[in-house]
Amino acid sequence: MIIGIDVGGTNTDAVLLSSNGITKKVKVTTDSADLFNTILSCFTRLLDNIDPKDIKRVVISTTLTTNAIVQQNMNPVGMIVSAGPGIDPKAFNTGEHYYCVSGSINHRGREKAPVNNMEIEDIVEKLKRAGIEYIGVVSKFCVRNPSHEILIKRILNKHFKKIFMGHHVSGNLNFPRRIATTHLNAAVFSLHKSFFEAVKLSLEKKGLAVPIQILKADGGTMSLESSMSFPGQTVLSGPAASIMGAIPYAPKKQDAIVLDVGGTTTDIAFLVDKAPLLEPLGIQRGRYKSLIRSLQTDSIGIGGDSVIRVIDKELLIGPDRHGPAMAFDGPDPTPTDALFVLGLMTDGDKENAQKGIHKIAMGLGLTDIEAADQIFKKCCSIILKKTFEMIDKLNSKPVYTVHEFLEGYKISPRKILLLGGPAPYFAKKIEELYHIKTIALPESSVANAIGAALARTTCEVTLNADTEQGIVSAHEEGFAEPISKTYSKDDLIETAITLLKEKAINFGADPDNIDEVEVVEFQQFNIVRNFSPRGKILRTKIQIKPGMIKGFEKILL
Repeated sequence: MIIGIDVGGTNTDAVLLSSNGITKKVKVTTDSADLFNTILSCFTRLLDNIDPKDIKRVVISTTLTTNAIVQQNMNPVGMIVSAGPGIDPKAFNTGEHYYCVSGSINHRGREKAPVNNMEIEDIVEKLKRAGIEYIGVVSKFCVRNPSHEILIKRILNKHFKKIFMGHHVSGNLNFPRRIATTHLNAAVFSLHKSFFEAVKLSLEKKGLAVPIQILKADGGTMSLESSMSFPGQTVLSGPAASIMGAIPYAPKKQDAIVLDVGGTTTDIAFLVDKAPLLEPLGIQRGRYKSLIRSLQTDSIGIGGDSVIRVIDKELLIGPDRHGPAMAFDGPDPTPTDALFVLGLMTDGDKENAQKGIHKIAMGLGLTDIEAADQIFKKCCSIILKKTFEMIDKLNSKPVYTVHEFLEGYKISPRKILLLGGPAPYFAKKIEELYHIKTIALPESSVANAIGAALARTTCEVTLNADTEQGIVSAHEEGFAEPISKTYSKDDLIETAITLLKEKAINFGADPDNIDEVEVVEFQQFNIVRNFSPRGKILRTKIQIKPGMIKGFEKILL
């Protein structure tokens, strides 16, 4: 048996799955100030009359780090950055405690200027006086030689709680995104640590000894312990769960829209022949352009609990949420209250919902029913307008899925898949208004948790070889070995696959679920000096594709 839990900003959904289907499902209100009891409540209700020893896998998705970024609710952190000639790292400033230092390494991994230890010691004192606890350290060509980052970390270690280094982020050469990603790891670490501790405590309380996985932004999983070294990977974990939950129901050889209507936001994504679209460079949220591999998603500030108001006889919905709907003792009218007035929902206080919608109706000069219908239609209109704006934007550039690059492809959806509590009501209304086939997924209210539970472990490895220098390395993995002048593409791929599978096992993967390996990138350059060949530079990136674990096919029927 396996467990999937989706910790949302409004509710936490959890499912207990066996190879025969859903054994149990629960929904609890998320208390962000007490995540321990939120998660413990899920485990308690799921495991009633179940032996904890029967649980073989637990996967959790969360929106906590995403919400922290959106709300700018992150602790200040220190950044120490070195670049050398050719680029000014000041252009990528992440905040008040950002320091550019001397020392540089070139594109071949050779030191051009050393680290100034005294300069670093002076910065340590400034950061300590500012009360900074977490630090990011980035050197421009750290993926070719991380020695400067390692040296600076050594100086910092005894003064700060945790140091994040740029070469652990990715094998890609993108200095600005590496700075932003390292900063993001440091900034969300404290919040993620609280989440980690809450999950561990709740597991211990229920006697669960099984390793726990967390869903990443790319739709794959990693062990919770591994996530402590790269907490930024959990950004967009929640939307990724929506996509993974929708994949089994997507049409083959067609495009589909995925809409997850939550309490606070609606997440939007797309599938091409059942494959999610991919952010090829990495997540971008606000000013943060990262190297975090991610499925292509976007969010709009409208959901079942969005506040409704009338200003100058104009109906406004969201983007703020002040609590639950008035039907559930909330303070303000919401789209959920409109569904009660329309008779679509009945499991709450309809009289209270009517009071809220009546105020809106008075402001619009409509009857209560007319106002509720207008609210419902406007919600659908706002969501679909944003969706088709996304399609136009995507169709203006190359399309990448998790499986391939689709040159010249234009997205043209034939189907909409809806998740979330109000999905059945929205599906009918959207199809009525837009004449596009729209379905609410089976078990749509907990589809995120199902998607998380069934996602397999994914990871990627970037490997560089320089036959002139006689070395092959993947510094983000802590790997370097000598090679001969005859080292070839086949040798590189073989080494990369070995590293990838080892990494996947360390991330908590089942050996039976790591066979779908693909080469994402390969580059080869000749090294020529004075018209004479001296060697070759080879580079590859390989990955385990996102997908579903084996053995639970009946759940997806």
